[in-house]
Amino acid sequence: MIQGIVTSDREPIVQMVAQDAIGQDHKFDAVVDTGFTGWLTLPPHTIAALGLSWKELGAAILADGSLIDFDVYEASVLWDGQWVTIPVDEADADPLMGMRLMQGYRILIEDVDGGSVQIERI
Repeated sequence: MIQGIVTSDREPIVQMVAQDAIGQDHKFDAVVDTGFTGWLTLPPHTIAALGLSWKELGAAILADGSLIDFDVYEASVLWDGQWVTIPVDEADADPLMGMRLMQGYRILIEDVDGGSVQIERI
């Protein structure tokens, strides 16, 4: 099971771990974003620090209807006790964990200050 907390800003946060290009672990917090259908977003400075490999150019339609292009990288992340290789979208924002990563899992969010976030395999 993956666990996290709800912040005072009403953001469900979980700590994630990704490996850099030489296999060292790096921890970061990610917002659980049920409106994001991808895997994971990371800001450019985190992608550079991890030395992630570029994979392809991606495109998305935002909530306001605008179309954006972005770079997609590949990362090894620790997910529910297992290392998995996933696509990572570059976004100049806080890291977001998307629904593709949580496929096959149940999400429980207690929406109060300091409430628990639990993500468990179905």
